[in-house]
Amino acid sequence: MKKLRIIAAVVAFVVTGSVAEAQIAAPEHLNDTHTMLRVTPTARYLLLPVEEKEENAHVDVLVNNHVERGFNLRLAVDKVDYFVPVELEVGNSPVLFDITFPSDRHKTGSVKNFVCWKEMSLTDNFDTTNREKYRPVYHHTPKWGWMNDPNGMFYKDGVWHLYYQWNPYGSQWENMTWGHSTSRDLVHWEKQNTAIEPDALGSIFSGSAVVDKDNTAGFGAGAIVAMYTSAGRHQTQSIAYSTDGGRTFTKYAGNPVLTYPAPDFRDPKVFWHEGTKRWIVVLAVGQEVQFYSSKNLKEWTYESSFGHGYGNHEGVWECPDMLEFDGGKWVLLLNINPGGPYGGSATQYFTGTFDGHRFVCDSKPSTTKWMDYGKDHYATVTFSNAPEGRRVALAWMSNWQYAGVVPTMQFRSANSVPRDLGLFTSGDETYLSNVPSKEMDAVRGKQIKKPANVCEIVVDVKGSSVITLQNSKGEKVVMRYDETERTFAMDRRESGITSFSDAFPVETVAPTHGVIRQLRIFVDNASIEAFDSEGKMVMTNTVFPTEPYNMIKVSGGKAKIYELKI
Repeated sequence: MKKLRIIAAVVAFVVTGSVAEAQIAAPEHLNDTHTMLRVTPTARYLLLPVEEKEENAHVDVLVNNHVERGFNLRLAVDKVDYFVPVELEVGNSPVLFDITFPSDRHKTGSVKNFVCWKEMSLTDNFDTTNREKYRPVYHHTPKWGWMNDPNGMFYKDGVWHLYYQWNPYGSQWENMTWGHSTSRDLVHWEKQNTAIEPDALGSIFSGSAVVDKDNTAGFGAGAIVAMYTSAGRHQTQSIAYSTDGGRTFTKYAGNPVLTYPAPDFRDPKVFWHEGTKRWIVVLAVGQEVQFYSSKNLKEWTYESSFGHGYGNHEGVWECPDMLEFDGGKWVLLLNINPGGPYGGSATQYFTGTFDGHRFVCDSKPSTTKWMDYGKDHYATVTFSNAPEGRRVALAWMSNWQYAGVVPTMQFRSANSVPRDLGLFTSGDETYLSNVPSKEMDAVRGKQIKKPANVCEIVVDVKGSSVITLQNSKGEKVVMRYDETERTFAMDRRESGITSFSDAFPVETVAPTHGVIRQLRIFVDNASIEAFDSEGKMVMTNTVFPTEPYNMIKVSGGKAKIYELKI
């Protein structure tokens, strides 16, 4: 066993394993923008060096003169920030990497002198051990690469399945693919193999998955059917099915199954409507949603549209979800970017009725309801087939204003803690409640004396209060509850590293819809999520302190701090 040498300004991975000798041929530089590289697959991975400041190169991977896959990545020119793996089939035919650089690449010097040619290597092991200061401990994150929207979430046979928008070839948005993780408790997640990869119809954008218990689609009783956006020359809707519980998927030969002449037509959320005995899909189409129905998940009929004049229209509508609650009340979740209450992306929602054909909102068109008043809560969707009739949601815990420049590199972005959703009324309006899922109660440990980088803080509030989390460097997050004004605020302007984006240092303020008696505050390495214990207010913000907050000051209340058993 020989340890490979890495010269990287930020080492995201340590590469160890069997080193293949002389199995990467000298690159053939055809001109300043085109290089070919021949590799004999004697090890499982070819490790490609990435430098994030560079522009994307396009890589086609050819085997026996056929393109097996294609992707974009920022190949290192001057230095290596981290490595990404390309999986090879050991012992198979030689692989040709056909690499095209941007047309102005000559500005950086001769292509033959790029550091990537010296640093790429073959290895049998790709070490994903976390070396990131700000990687969360109890929030789901990708082992490496970029992640945004949660996709295709479902529960079956005791396992929660989370798919997600993933770039396997770098920590910036690109190469959208469905990654896959599973959990038995919504806290501890295990990475699974890549679920759905790009094809001739395009990249794999967001979507959903259902358990087809009655074999309506003909793929088998209990098959998992995923519906997703194929993002190619146009955005169209495709399906894939799994007969092994969601581990592997086969794409339907008749894709796409749904098309529409609009540039933004995406993010299908499928659900079963018991009243009409049909599948319904709701899709984001520009600044409205459209509803379609189907008996078999393959052939779809347009039903209606909703959205014009309702809610916030400052950005594109994305990632819808439909939830039915007891009493016949429905909630339409609708994510928007930009247009959030404090800039960038956020989750709004509408309450009303749905008869299987048409959604009718019960609020005035001018009313906008936000699910979370923090800066870092987006693309919120729920698990289908959840047990006990629960409506369990996860959000992408970032914001499109700065997601690509936050101070991490091995990975980018995390999901929120799981939330169970319900309803409450305030005045004449119905609102969505959010409480930490009961699985978060199960990891609460013993009481400790002071805050840590991973903890839960429970504050019994007595009137207006101020809660300050701080470290020895004076970095702090200040939370203020104003009982008179019925507001809760979180100020992260002095929280630590904030200079990466002018949009990051901000104070966010939420209505409380009544009196807060108790707050539950979840602290992780790079996030703070504050819940009213009754679920009437929730606020999610990421933070990047240079050392953990280990001091707390509370006026107008009493705090108890608990370790989390992770």
